[in-house]
Amino acid sequence: MFGKLLPREGNFYEMFNQHADRIVEAARAFSQLVTHYGDSHLREQYNRDVDNAERAADRVTHEVNRLIHKTFITPIDRDQIHTLINTMDDVADLIQDTAETMALYDVRHMTDEISRLTDISVKCCDRVKEAVNLIARLGEPAAAEAALKTCEEIDKLESDADRVMRSAISKLFREEQDVREVIKLKAIYELLETITDKCEDVANVIEGIILEHS
Repeated sequence: MFGKLLPREGNFYEMFNQHADRIVEAARAFSQLVTHYGDSHLREQYNRDVDNAERAADRVTHEVNRLIHKTFITPIDRDQIHTLINTMDDVADLIQDTAETMALYDVRHMTDEISRLTDISVKCCDRVKEAVNLIARLGEPAAAEAALKTCEEIDKLESDADRVMRSAISKLFREEQDVREVIKLKAIYELLETITDKCEDVANVIEGIILEHS
């Protein structure tokens, strides 16, 4: 009984890192899906890889949310833990949603704009992983500074994605004659840009944690 009353921090930092790893796995699998979209067998394989990574991320999210209510002392504010892990999970969900939408809409081919937005999304997810890995060391000024710099890079990448999406949709409405293709591709462009939006949201949460604990 006494043991149950002792303060416990839980292994939240490690679980954040595990989730970030799954985000990167999903992003890279999605990138391979785009690259090999013309091969139906590889397309199915990479779709499964995206799904598996997203489900693994979900399991980490559920465990973190469970531990929040069982842990007496947490390393950072409970609301920050909850917001961070659930915002990270939104990134994984959006990657899966994009892959599913491609299949549901029966998108026949990839465009240069999809490839560019995918590349930016992967870079954003890589930066999210870098920033998350630094959270456990925010008491070190160098680590906090590195995390803030990485968050700034995410913000810039999100702005790049926004510009690519606006240009892509403008080109789509000017050049695509098939209304169905316009609807399909517009949805894909917007989903891909939203992945970067959500990565920026993760960066904003991390910046808030840094400012509060520095």
